Amino acid sequence: MIILGIDAGLANTGFGLITADGGKLQLLDYGNIKTEDNIESAHRLMLIYDGLIHLVERYQPDYFSLEDLFFSKNVSSAFAVGEAKGVTKLAAAKTDREVFSYTPAQVKLAVVGYGKATKRQVQKMVKVLLKLDETPKPDHAADALALAICHARSHRMLRLREKYERQMP
Repeated sequence: MIILGIDAGLANTGFGLITADGGKLQLLDYGNIKTEDNIESAHRLMLIYDGLIHLVERYQPDYFSLEDLFFSKNVSSAFAVGEAKGVTKLAAAKTDREVFSYTPAQVKLAVVGYGKATKRQVQKMVKVLLKLDETPKPDHAADALALAICHARSHRMLRLREKYERQMP
C-alpha cells in the first residue's frame, strides 16, 4: 500500500510518501508545498490543492494520513491550518482516497513507541525506520513521513483486529 502523509499548513504543507508491505516500510518521496505570504489565501490554498493532486497523479497513494488539530493559543494559526487541512481533504475526496486522522500522541506512539516523545525523537525514528542517511528536511516533511508511518502501523493493526474478530463466534 502507498500512503501519503500530510502535515497541513497554509505557508508550508509537508508531504511524505511511503510504501508499506507488512512491516516493511520504504520511502517514495517527501518535501514541502510552500506558499508565499504575499499571495491571497485563496490562491495559496489552490497551490496546495494543485500540489496534492499532482502527488496523487504521480504516486497513486491508497490513503491520506493527517494530523488531528489541537490548538489552544493562536486562533488565526488554527484557522489557516484548518483551511489547508480542508483543501487536503478535498483533494482526497476528489481522487477517491480515504483519509485517516491521528492525534500527535498516536503518531508519537506509532513511530517512537512513546506518546510523549519529543519532535527530535520522532524525526530520528523516521530516519531509522525508513533507513535514511539524514533526517528529512524541512520539519514539515519529516512530520508528514511520521504521519504516513503511523498509518502504516495503525492500518496493519486494524487488519489484524478485523481478522481476529472474524474468527470469533
